[in-house]
Amino acid sequence: MDALTLLQQSPVMPVIVIKELDTAVDLARALVEGGIRSLEVTLRSDAALDAIRAIGAEVPDAIVGVGTVLTPAQLEASLAAGARFAISPGLTPDLAAAARDIDVPFLPGVATPSEAMWAAEQGFSVQKLFPAEAVGGRALLKALAGPLPQLKFCPTGGINLANAPEYLALPNVMCVGGSWLTPEAAVEARDWATITRLAREASALAR
Repeated sequence: MDALTLLQQSPVMPVIVIKELDTAVDLARALVEGGIRSLEVTLRSDAALDAIRAIGAEVPDAIVGVGTVLTPAQLEASLAAGARFAISPGLTPDLAAAARDIDVPFLPGVATPSEAMWAAEQGFSVQKLFPAEAVGGRALLKALAGPLPQLKFCPTGGINLANAPEYLALPNVMCVGGSWLTPEAAVEARDWATITRLAREASALAR
């Protein structure tokens, strides 16, 4: 699976923070039941790598990957845990070199035309615009489509159910990333029905 195929799996990729390991599998199942298969488990908690292992082992319909990858060492550890794709908020020379050598999709984070061009030079034409709303959002993506039509994006940061359709209407946006599918209160309450409902709403969004 290449990066473009990954982003075509569903219109929204949930950005997930797993604070308690025992929620990981049930959360993944609730998202998959709602039609969301590609799951970005961020390295923002100590449970992240174990969560990736658990989801990979117990939720076969999920495509579980890793987010907030900052270093080659984190990338290596995530792949060892079974991550099927990797996403970073930015891109450094060391991380770019490491990511070129892996066999799974890697989405580097970019925020400017120069960063997008440099990431493309490194071999990454599918990118994460981050933090999307803060750096210009839809207006920036529209502007990038002119000089850089070959680049495709998964904008993340400040996106929700209300503004996601406007992003998905853009020709260079393949999907959006968002944390609204996994609200902290619902996860803590083990309210999986709410998670599934939010996933269904997200999966129904048209590109």
